[in-house]
Amino acid sequence: MQPNKAVIVLQGRFAGRKAVTVKQFDEGTRERPYGHCLVAGIMKYPKKVIRKDSAKKTAKKSRVKAFIKVVNYNHIMPTRYTLDVDLKDVVTPDVLTTRDKKVTAAKETKKRLEDRFKTGNNRWFFTKLRF
Repeated sequence: MQPNKAVIVLQGRFAGRKAVTVKQFDEGTRERPYGHCLVAGIMKYPKKVIRKDSAKKTAKKSRVKAFIKVVNYNHIMPTRYTLDVDLKDVVTPDVLTTRDKKVTAAKETKKRLEDRFKTGNNRWFFTKLRF
């Protein structure tokens, strides 16, 4: 696992959602004695925008909703894609200690992912996974 690698979450509430790895813990920690990583992903994907949509409607359809989670390596699938979004300063392991910190970090992550989406890069990451 490398940082900024796009992964797919396979288990739990966010199964089938795409995420990006922020930090890896290959050896594990005292609380989690197994290999795991901190991921930030997309809970709600942006909708398809068409040309006749107004600016207001386009802005609404371009919204994403983010999540932050610690996931076991067995429950994620790495992909060949990387996402060059800078989340290291926002998403840290101590963010998950309290709900307030997690909510503010998720909002900042959402903002950065939306900016990334609006540039038009990494189109695969911002589309729903087809089953």
